[in-house]
Amino acid sequence: MRKEIIIDGVKIGGEAPTFVIAEMSGNHNMDFNRAVKIMEEAKKAGADAIKIQTYTADTITLNSDKPCFQITQGTLWDGMTLHKLYETAYTPWEWQPRLQKIAREMGLVFFSSPFDPTSVDFLEEMNVPAYKIASFEINDIPLLRKIARLGKPMIISTGIAYQSDVELALRTCREEGNDQVILLKCCSAYPTPYEDINLRTIPNMAETYDAIVGLSDHTMGTAVAGAAVAIGAKVIEKHMTLRRADGGPDAAFSMEPEEFKEMVDHVRIIEKALGKVTYDLTEKQKREREHSRSLFIAKDMKKGDVFTPENLRSVRPADGLHTMYYEELLGKRIRCDASLGTPMSFSLVDFEDEKE
Repeated sequence: MRKEIIIDGVKIGGEAPTFVIAEMSGNHNMDFNRAVKIMEEAKKAGADAIKIQTYTADTITLNSDKPCFQITQGTLWDGMTLHKLYETAYTPWEWQPRLQKIAREMGLVFFSSPFDPTSVDFLEEMNVPAYKIASFEINDIPLLRKIARLGKPMIISTGIAYQSDVELALRTCREEGNDQVILLKCCSAYPTPYEDINLRTIPNMAETYDAIVGLSDHTMGTAVAGAAVAIGAKVIEKHMTLRRADGGPDAAFSMEPEEFKEMVDHVRIIEKALGKVTYDLTEKQKREREHSRSLFIAKDMKKGDVFTPENLRSVRPADGLHTMYYEELLGKRIRCDASLGTPMSFSLVDFEDEKE
């Protein structure tokens, strides 16, 4: 398994920073300038990449109102047919090369989710650096084979996939010589209830499938994304819009720019806090040790006095003997006068008295 994958010059996995993707989806609301504005806000918020979707209603489904084409699963889109939904949610193909150019000028990685062979061909003409496979397409084996043969990184969501689907998808990619696969833990519920996200699956997926793993997050807020990074997610994908109140097919579970920035800021803080496995002390911690406990003379003492719990105590700071010697010193005699606040040392102990 590749421990590191590079997309458009950006390293993902290993010790690289978390790769943060802003998913535009249909939040452009069929307004090109709004699409550009979403990218601008994503860049300001700290996103590494912008992802769009490449399909038309006719390339992703059939124009039929038969029962199986009706949306009735208790989603935001119930009451629509699949074709009607995708007519309102798709990103016009004529926009996409222009959006790609603008994104690159902004310093954003730009890629897309294709949904049929013609969209793959279209994106190849644009020379996108990677492909995202939506979880609903994870079982489209001919599509996966076509993309895998291109030899580019593939990011695969697992939202509606059984383990057998994930295994088949990975096997398909690897059979085509493509091991540049990133898996995203995902729950295809919009928005996702927190109790359904099951983040503990992320490190298990990484171990089980020997792959780089991230999170495609449809929960509300920033907490889940941060927690995912803390347990090993190397990629975070979140939907982004300008304002949820503006409406749109995915607006209800999308982040606004300020929220997206807060999420990215939290992710970067968590990355710093995760650090590395170490038991060493920082220079500041070493200095702070000066205020840890040690043994001190707690009362004025005269030569020959016996050490007792009243005149020998464990206190801050750390200038005296280690507290491990406390029991050993009790009952021994002091060899010279010492005042309260004198750091305890072996030089103060009359060991000759013991020999007598």
